[in-house]
Amino acid sequence: MSTPPLIAVIDYGMSNLRSIVNAFEAIGTHPLVTRDHAALRSAAAIVLPGVGAFADGMANLRRFHLVDVLEEEVRQKGKPYLGICLGMQFLCRSSEEGGSEDGLGWIEGRVRRIAPASAGFKVPHMGWNDLAVRRRDGLFAGLDEEPAFYFVHGYHAVLEGPSAQAVSSTCWHGTDVTASLELRNIWGVQFHPEKSQGAGLRLLRNFADRANGAVHA
Repeated sequence: MSTPPLIAVIDYGMSNLRSIVNAFEAIGTHPLVTRDHAALRSAAAIVLPGVGAFADGMANLRRFHLVDVLEEEVRQKGKPYLGICLGMQFLCRSSEEGGSEDGLGWIEGRVRRIAPASAGFKVPHMGWNDLAVRRRDGLFAGLDEEPAFYFVHGYHAVLEGPSAQAVSSTCWHGTDVTASLELRNIWGVQFHPEKSQGAGLRLLRNFADRANGAVHA
């Protein structure tokens, strides 16, 4: 009998999965790309990537009956979770993109369009940006003081109330933009680590190490 995959990358039709798989393989991890519920339950950790519209992404998660599986595995069982781009935005209660759309509601906050104070900052926000890191014991362990990552997005998560303390890094794009969040076993990044060269690979290694720790705890 084969060993269950350490990391499952969810395929729900909203991401370039090959680049994410390539990045994990570059650090010696071989994830399983799947939407199969049993495979997600047997995996040690879950990655939810995504590009595109918030409403379409949530509709696909519901279409493939993945919301309940994520709730059970991540929220109830404490399985390590990494949301990338849309995968982080889904954690919020709602998004203003396309009107008002409900998210998973795991984090108090709303996804809002980036509103730079200066016209010199274009939206969507595309390209490399240095981060102001608030926590260095999780996602950013072993990284530079102000690591640079690659962004492609027009909306970002604005966290509210006690959930605001989960913001672990921001970047400046004419306004403070939420770049990442960390809340117990739940990690999210607005940027694309799979497109961020060495810094991105180190971040994915930190997540893989977290998944290994969950297996051996």
